[in-house]
Parts: sequence; structure tokens; C-alpha cells
Amino acid sequence: MFTYLKLLATMAFWGGTFVAGRLLANVVPPFHAAFLRFSMASLILLFLLRRAEGRLPALDRRQFCSVILLGLTGVLGYNVAFFTGLETVSASRAGLIIALNPVAITLLSALFGGEPLGRFRILGVLISVAGAMLVVSRGNLSQLTSGIGSGEMVLLGCVLCWALYSVIGRRAMRGLSPLTAVTYSAVAGTLLLAPLAVSRGVLTSITSYGAAAWASLLYLAVFGTVVGFFWYYQSINTIGAVRSGVFINFVPIFAIIFGLLLLDEPLTPTLLQGGSLVIFGAWITNNNGRWRKA
Repeated sequence: MFTYLKLLATMAFWGGTFVAGRLLANVVPPFHAAFLRFSMASLILLFLLRRAEGRLPALDRRQFCSVILLGLTGVLGYNVAFFTGLETVSASRAGLIIALNPVAITLLSALFGGEPLGRFRILGVLISVAGAMLVVSRGNLSQLTSGIGSGEMVLLGCVLCWALYSVIGRRAMRGLSPLTAVTYSAVAGTLLLAPLAVSRGVLTSITSYGAAAWASLLYLAVFGTVVGFFWYYQSINTIGAVRSGVFINFVPIFAIIFGLLLLDEPLTPTLLQGGSLVIFGAWITNNNGRWRKA
């Protein structure tokens, strides 16, 4: 029960990251925001890991390669796409696009983890994809071939990156504690981001960011990364990637609520209709027909 409560709290934190990301949009460039977020998070995580383990655990070759892949997908790839997409896409819409994560995790788990899809999971995938198409096209499906914004396309890259991160993470934690896996993946991602951020002037831009920008970055580092990633990895280790992934359905709900309350974002019929399909499809995908036995 406590695992599920922590997962729900994590989804609330992650729903808030869309608001924080929107507040940073057009103020802090994507590579700067991603690098600063994970630089702060890495320092906190290294301190916590050293305190918990008494040392920094050594990695074997397989674990080292897995950690690099985690940093590449869940930190570098996901966050650059996340901050880039939020420059042009509202927090509510972005949250609903990211709600495709459970579907993508299920598909990748079937492809690389040997987990069969089954007809109900296939149905759920199709329903979620239909809902995402409705949200992305703003109700005009003809835009799918010509008018989809670059922000929406970039956010779909977030979905792929997070699905890879979740599936790889399950294997990476063999022999590693959740805190170790999260810490080393954050450090790896930060090191991968460093040359890209420095080459784009992050060191000369830091002093120009205001208090609101730093507050958003701190929220992203502490709640969106340290607490969120740690609890999410604990859950994957306890109940698996697919069952943990279904809770990501709550992220768009929190993103919409926070967007309405804090950013005055409109709640359109298309957003409600498409979002309902995405969440319902993801629920079917992860229940795999068990609801019929109720």
C-alpha cells in the first residue's frame, strides 16, 4: 500500500514539473534548464547515497553501460525534449501527450522483455494512440499529416525516452539499490549534458536568472528528480515497470489541475475528450482484461 501512495505522490510532483517547465520556458534555454536541474539533483543524490551506503558503490561493466544508457535516455534525451516542448505547448496538453508513457512502456516490455501483449493490451494501445492523436491535432485530424507543431513532436520523443529509461532501469537495478541507480543515472546524464550546456553559454547566463526561475529549477531538482526518481525506481523494483508505469496516467490529471490553478490554462473539449481516451486506453493496457472478471 505504501508503495502505491509513494507512486501517487510522485505523479503529483511530476505533474507540477510541467508548470515549473512552463515558467522556465523562454527564460532558461532547454539545455541550460536540464543541466542545472540535474547538476543540483546529482549533488543531493551523491550526498544521500554516500550517507546511506557509507561509500559510493562500484559498478561492473554491465552496470556501467546500463547507467550510461539511463543517463542518455531518462536525463539527456527526456529533459531536452521536455523543456523544448514546453516552450510552445501548454502544461495541460504536454501532460496528456506524456500520458502515452505507460503504453510505450508496455510495447517496449513486449518487444524486449518477452511480455506478451494480448488482445486487450493491443486494444488499449489503439485507444490511447487515438486519444493522443486527438490532443496533438487539437481535434483536427487532418493536421496529423501537415499541421502538428514541433513542440508536440518533440514531446513524443519524451515518451520514447521515458519508456526506454523504464525498461532499461528494470535490468540496471540487478545488483544495484534504487538510490544507487537513480544517483548514477543522474550523474551520467549531467556529464552528458555538461558540454552541450557549456557550449551554449550556461556559465555566463546563470547570473541573469531571477528568483522565480531558480525556484522552478529547485523544485525540478528536489521533487521532480531526487524524490520522484527515487520513489519511481523503488516502485519498479517492487512491483515492476508495467504496474508502476500505469500510475503515470495520473500525471496529466495533476498537470491539468496545476495548469488551471497556477497558469490559468484553458480546459478545452478536445483536451478532455482526447485525454480521457489516452487515460482509458492506458488503463486497459495495464489491466490486460482483468476488469472483465470483476
